Amino acid sequence: MPAVESDAQLATRLATETGHKLLQLRDEMFTAGASTWDVKDAGDAIAQEYLSSEFAKHRPDDAVLSEEGSEDPRRFGADRVWIVDPLDGTREYGEPGRMDWAVHVALWHTDRFGAAAVSLPAIDKTFSTDPASPHPPFTRERPRLVTSRNRAPYAAVLIAEGLECDAFRLGSAGAKAMSVVMGEADIYVHDGGMYQWDSAAPVAVADAAGFYTSRIDGSPLVYNDRDPWLPDFILCRPELADPVLKALWG
Repeated sequence: MPAVESDAQLATRLATETGHKLLQLRDEMFTAGASTWDVKDAGDAIAQEYLSSEFAKHRPDDAVLSEEGSEDPRRFGADRVWIVDPLDGTREYGEPGRMDWAVHVALWHTDRFGAAAVSLPAIDKTFSTDPASPHPPFTRERPRLVTSRNRAPYAAVLIAEGLECDAFRLGSAGAKAMSVVMGEADIYVHDGGMYQWDSAAPVAVADAAGFYTSRIDGSPLVYNDRDPWLPDFILCRPELADPVLKALWG
């Protein structure tokens, strides 16, 4: 009888396999001359369909909160809720050759994360809570801040000025968060509005790797609230947490 996957193994496999399916679909559709809009719509659909079928097969008693799925009312009284973004960065996915998009799979267990994984399919990497990613050394003289492709949140401007950061831009939330986990950036802050599925898996993976995460006011991040809106968060190296919060609030 095959061994039952742990929650972390399941999260890692689902994030990775969903990413593989998305890569194959994008290549096939662009080769066939499909439009950007058709590629984006098809990507959202195939990722949601695959994850839904896998959860129904392997964790049928668990609730699921997904960007692309309908509301699962079981989550309001459940101890185990999977919070997923089947395709984080649909815009980037719909642009040939772009790598800054992701797949998020996280398990919120009662009042904390039980497991999570974020895959960056275009660079063939998946980051998990178990095993956690190694914590990269901090060797730069000036911190690097990663921001959105198309806007600089006010919080990011305050931090960039207060800490004299260098800055660069990426697309999806998962790609930005994992740039910190990989050591390519040191700070990622968002205050422009998000949902729980945008940050759940990236925050869980970063927590497991020893990074600092919180709301921008320093309060804890809490998931599976009835309202899926969770508009802001900070993810940074732990030694920069106090300077970041000071830059925001004085």
